[in-house]
Amino acid sequence: MSQSTMIQTTGGTDQAKPSVGARLVRHFQKYWQLWLLVAPTLGFVGLFAYVPMWGLQLAFRDFTPGAGLTGGKLVGLKYFHQYFTSPMFVETIVNTVRVSLGTLVLGFIFPIILALLINQIGSKTVKGFVQTLTYMPHFISIVVVVSLINIFLAPDSGLIGRFLGQSSVMDNPNLFAPIYWISEVWQHCGWNAIIYLAALSSVDLSLYEAAKMDGAGRLQLIRYVDLPTIMPTCVILLIMNMGSVLSVGFEKVFLMQNTMNLPASEVISTYTYKLGLLGYQYSYGTAIGLFNTLVNFAFLLLANFIASRASETSIF
Repeated sequence: MSQSTMIQTTGGTDQAKPSVGARLVRHFQKYWQLWLLVAPTLGFVGLFAYVPMWGLQLAFRDFTPGAGLTGGKLVGLKYFHQYFTSPMFVETIVNTVRVSLGTLVLGFIFPIILALLINQIGSKTVKGFVQTLTYMPHFISIVVVVSLINIFLAPDSGLIGRFLGQSSVMDNPNLFAPIYWISEVWQHCGWNAIIYLAALSSVDLSLYEAAKMDGAGRLQLIRYVDLPTIMPTCVILLIMNMGSVLSVGFEKVFLMQNTMNLPASEVISTYTYKLGLLGYQYSYGTAIGLFNTLVNFAFLLLANFIASRASETSIF
């Protein structure tokens, strides 16, 4: 083949390869119905999740209401340093980690146990009844849940409060975190178990039959059939939950707070609310919230890295 022919062939190949713009046009022409279907969701996420990120620059400015979001003086890491050196830094971090890690561990283990137990129920009617009964608390309002906690733990009229025999269980700082953990597990355990039950439904029934023929009991079936089936799902959910290790639910903690248990219940989210919104220190509150987000993102990356190395299962 002559040199001119090779040049013509190469040029023809380059011209035949579609550009990025052409491939995008072709893609949207082919899948425009799907993009139209997902457009409202993308718009909602973009409007309420990404547009507000423009206000993160308040963490690096002295906010002046009259000057707007970008009119304040740039102060760099002033408010981050102020939070790191404040007396509340250690207290809010310790309280947040205590409440969040306990919720993460218990909220991760108990749904798996519940899903494995429900999966062992032979009757479909009983299984459906138990599953419905366990996930119904998920739909109860947080305000109602906290009201129930206060009623049951009341020292005079509460059933559990009378049994414990304390003046007020909710006033004890040492009991704040356990009360939060137990109520979270009770409310969300059944709902979180649904995804594990969905994973268990994909198990080939012939595996159970073969294991039973080999003399496997219920515990052996759970160990050698059920757990390996749901393990990838467990890893993915654990990684996603690690991304919110410092993001304790604001509403529930705030409603459970009182003057007596404040040393154990003042977490980052409630401290940011009181300081930023009630105290009008918007830049300081934004800096604390940004620090919280960055730490959560770091935990997410670390958990994803460890999971990819240990089990070859990861989000990205």
